[in-house]
Amino acid sequence: MNWVLVIIAGLFEVAFAFCLGKANETTGKEMYVWYTGFLIALLISMGLLIKATQTLPIGTAYAVWTGIGAVGTVLVGILIFKEPATFLRLFFITTLIGSIVGLKVVSH
Repeated sequence: MNWVLVIIAGLFEVAFAFCLGKANETTGKEMYVWYTGFLIALLISMGLLIKATQTLPIGTAYAVWTGIGAVGTVLVGILIFKEPATFLRLFFITTLIGSIVGLKVVSH
């Protein structure tokens, strides 16, 4: 169950990065709405990570959480913010995913 919390926390990490990106694209009241979303997603993400690490190894849980956030944020950048999807960028994202899976497999 706690690995599910880490995955959900990682998805909220992607959400707070997305909100930050949207806040940087907007001005006025809309910008503050996105910053509020950023803070809410950040608090949820951290809260879930704290809960999960009460029983999971901190090093592995943190690595999986940041990996999900990194991969998800790059994909959001490519799909939503129209960032370039170069071969090397996709290659290294693939190696990152492999590393995350490997860490999970070798963790007890």
